[in-house]
Amino acid sequence: MSMVCLSDFEDYAKKYLPKIAWDYFAAGADDCTTRDENILAYKRIRFRPRMLRDVSVVDIRTKILGSEIGFPVGIAPTGFHQLAWPDGEKSTARAARAMNICYIASTYSTCTLEEISAAAPGGLRWFQLYIHRNRAASQQLVQRAEALGFQALVLTADLPYTGKRRDDVRNGFRLPPHMKVKNLERAFEGDDWSEYGLPPNSLDPSVTWNDIYWLRSLTRLPIIIKGILTREDAELAVKHGVQGIIVSNHGGRQLDEGPATIDALVEVVEAVRDRVEVYVDGGIRKGSDVLKALALGAKCVFIGRPALWGLAYKGEEGLQDVLRILQDEFRLSMALAGCASVSEIGQHLVQFSRL
Repeated sequence: MSMVCLSDFEDYAKKYLPKIAWDYFAAGADDCTTRDENILAYKRIRFRPRMLRDVSVVDIRTKILGSEIGFPVGIAPTGFHQLAWPDGEKSTARAARAMNICYIASTYSTCTLEEISAAAPGGLRWFQLYIHRNRAASQQLVQRAEALGFQALVLTADLPYTGKRRDDVRNGFRLPPHMKVKNLERAFEGDDWSEYGLPPNSLDPSVTWNDIYWLRSLTRLPIIIKGILTREDAELAVKHGVQGIIVSNHGGRQLDEGPATIDALVEVVEAVRDRVEVYVDGGIRKGSDVLKALALGAKCVFIGRPALWGLAYKGEEGLQDVLRILQDEFRLSMALAGCASVSEIGQHLVQFSRL
C-alpha cells in the first residue's frame, strides 16, 4: 500500500484497528458537527501566493517557548496509544524526537511518564494535565513531570465532564484488561474503572482560573492552557500569566457546534496581541493546512488523530512517515506561496473564500 497523504493512514487505521479502538479515536461529540467542521473550515481559506521570491532554499525551522523544532508541527495530547500500537506512547516519543518536534504526553497515557522519558532521552516534551478531584494525585503528576525533564505544563481547560461520544456509549468502551491509565494507577480507590480507564466522576469540575495560581505554586514550568476558543478567555489566560494558549475544541469531542479551531484562532490571536504564543490543533490534514494556520497567527500546530493513524500503521516508523509527509507538504506549500522562511509567513498569504 503506497502511503502518499494522511488520509491513506486514516484508511489503513480504519481497516485494521479493532472497531472499538477506531471508534474511540474517531469519535466526536453528539452529531460530530464540530469534529467535521475542523477539517472543512480549512477548505474555506484560500492562498494569495507571491511569485519570483527565490525559494531555492526553504527554512522550515521555528521555535516554541525558546526551543528550536524541525518544523512547526507537534503531537497533541491524546490518550491510550497502546490501543493503536503495543509500545504506545514510547513509540510516539521516539518518533517525535527523531523528527525534532514537540510531543505533549497525556495524563491518560498507557505508559508512565518515566517510561516515556526513558524511551526518548533529550526529546522536547510537554506534559498535559487534567485536574482530578484527587488534587494530591494531580500535584504529584506535575512534580514528576518537572523532575523528569518535561519542559512545559499544558492544562486542558475544556473537560469538566466528558462529552457524549455516541459510539463509545454504544460500544460500552472500556480499556482492555491489560491496559491502564498508568500515571494514575494508584490514585483512586474502588473497582469501577469504567470511565475511560478511571472511576466515574474523577475529574474535578470545580476548576477555575484561580487554579492557574495553584499550579504556579507547584512548578517552575511554563504553563500553557489548552481549549481556548474565545477572545474573552484568551484575555483571561494572559491576565492569569500563562505562557501559551492552544486553541482547541478537543477534536470536536466535547461541546458540539462550537467554532472550528482555525476560525477561533483569528479571534484569539487578535486578543492576545503577541503577549503569549498561540498554537492550534484540530483538522490539520495537509502541509498547506499548517501554512494556513501559521498565516493566521499560530506559532505551531499540533496533530492528534493523524499521529494515532501513523502508530496504527507501523508504530514509531509509521508516525515518522506521517510527520515526514506533513513536513514535505509544508515545505512545498511554503515555496509555492513564495516563503523562504517561517518568518515570512503572514496574514497577507491568505483570504477567506466567499463560498
